[in-house]
Amino acid sequence: MYIRKKKNRSGTTSVVVFDKRNGYRELHTVGVSSDPVEIERLCLKGKEWIDRHIGQHSLDFEEKVLHEDAVLSFLESISDVLINGTELILNRAFKAIGFDAIKDDVLRALVISRLAFPASGSATTEYLKAYFDEDLSLRRIYLYLDRLHSSEKRRVEAISTEHTKKILGGTLGVLFYDVTTLYFETDEEDTLRKPGWSKDGRHSNPQVVLGLLVSMGGYPLAYSIHEGNMYEGRTMLPVIKSFAREHHLDDFVIVADSGLMNSVDMAELDRLGYRYILGARIRNMKDDVKEEILMCARSETSSHDIQLEGDRRLLVTWSSARAKKDAHNRERGVRRLEKAFARGHLGKEQVNRRGYNKFLDISNDVTVSINREKIADDAKWDGLKGFITNSDLPTAQVLDSYSNLWRIERAFRISKSKLEIRPVFHFTRRRIEAHVCICFTALKVYKELERRLDMAGIDLSVDKVLDIAKTITTIRVRLKNSPKTISRTMILTPMHKRIAPLFEDDFWTD
Repeated sequence: MYIRKKKNRSGTTSVVVFDKRNGYRELHTVGVSSDPVEIERLCLKGKEWIDRHIGQHSLDFEEKVLHEDAVLSFLESISDVLINGTELILNRAFKAIGFDAIKDDVLRALVISRLAFPASGSATTEYLKAYFDEDLSLRRIYLYLDRLHSSEKRRVEAISTEHTKKILGGTLGVLFYDVTTLYFETDEEDTLRKPGWSKDGRHSNPQVVLGLLVSMGGYPLAYSIHEGNMYEGRTMLPVIKSFAREHHLDDFVIVADSGLMNSVDMAELDRLGYRYILGARIRNMKDDVKEEILMCARSETSSHDIQLEGDRRLLVTWSSARAKKDAHNRERGVRRLEKAFARGHLGKEQVNRRGYNKFLDISNDVTVSINREKIADDAKWDGLKGFITNSDLPTAQVLDSYSNLWRIERAFRISKSKLEIRPVFHFTRRRIEAHVCICFTALKVYKELERRLDMAGIDLSVDKVLDIAKTITTIRVRLKNSPKTISRTMILTPMHKRIAPLFEDDFWTD
C-alpha cells in the first residue's frame, strides 16, 4: 500500500490510498486540495489511515517509482556475478606463503581448484570458467603439466620450507617422514606404476610410493615419488640427505616409524651426524636386550633407557591402553584360527595370512597346529613400545617428538580425503609428478589457512570455511557512460560474517 497524489483537471490534487496486491485498487480518498501545505497534511493523514487499517507505512507513490527505477537501473548495470569467495580466500593464503613469487597463474588456478573443487582436468576447466572467470583450456592444462614436473618442484619446496621456518621461529628443529601409496584405476603398469603393498588395500592396482617430509605442526616441506613396488625403507635416506643438502641443515632431528630404517641406514645417519628418533622393533633385538626389555616395570609414568652400541639409546615405555589393544587383536586372530582349525580348514592360506603364522607350527609332514606357547610368549610384549635415538635429548622430549608423528598421518589424510590426490588418472611420469606437485602446494595452502584461523580464534575448520565461502559472490557493476566497473564482495548472512575477516588484508599480515 502507498499514498498517491492524483492531479485533477480542475487543478486540484487528490490524496488517495492505493493497493496493488491484486491490481491497482483505490482504497480510500483522504482529501482534495490545491494548497501544497494542505496536500502534505493530507499525505500525513493518509499514512495515519494506513497505520490504523494496515499497521505499516508505505512510500509515497513518487518516491516508490523513483526507488524502483533506481533498482532496475542498478540491475541492468550488473556486468558479472562471480561465486568466487573461495578464490578470494585461497588467493590470499597462496600469496601469504610466498607462492606468488612463482609468476605462474596456471599453477595458482590449479592449486585453488584442487582445494575448492578437486576434479579431473576437463571438470577443472569448466569450474574455473564458471566460478572464477578463468579461461583455462584443457589443452593448456596438459601442456602445462608436461612442463611443471621439471620446473617448479624445487621452487615450491623451497618456498614452503622458508615459510615454515619463518612461522616456527627461524628453525625447523624436528622433521617427520613417512610414506603412503597412490593407486591408479587401471591394470596397466610401467617402470613407475607397479603393484605393491598398498596402504589403501588396492594390492592388485598399479601404484606409486609417495614419501613426505613435514615439520612440527604438520607443514609440508618436501616429497618424493618412487616405484610402486619399492620397499618403503629405501625411500627415507635419499630424501633426508637431499633436503639437508638443499637447505644447508645440520641441526635437526628426524622422526620416523620403525619400518623406514634398517641398521645400514642408521649407520649412515650416524656417519653424517644426523640425529634421529625411530620406532624400534623391540622383538627383533638381541637376546640380552630383549631380556632387559621384558624385565622393565610396567607403569604408565615410567620409561626405561637402555644403552645400545655407539651413541644409540633404546627407550621403552608401557601403556595399559596399548596392552589392551594388543591382547584384543591377538585374541581375535587366535579365535579365527581356532574356528578354521575346528572345521578342518586350517591350511596354507591361513599360514600365509599376515599376523597368523607366528602362532602356528608346521611339522615335516605339513601338519599345521596352533602353538599355545607362542601365544603366551607374544602376550609378554603387550603394551610395550620402543624408540631408538642417537640424540642426547631428554627422554620426555624424545617421547613427545615421536608422539607428534600423527601429524604426517593427518597430512596424508588431508591429501587423500580433501585434495583427492588418489586415485591418479594421469599415465605419464611427467603428469603424475606434476599432479603430486600441485597437491603438495595445495596441502601447504590448506595448512596455512588452518594456522591463520587458529591464530584469529575463528572456531571453524578449513573445510567449513570453504563451504561457507562457496556461497559468497562478487558483483561487478558497469558505470554508465564510463568503461569503469565497481566490484563488491557480498558479505550478507550471519555465516558470511563469521568469516568476513578473511576478506580483509589485515587478516593476512604477520
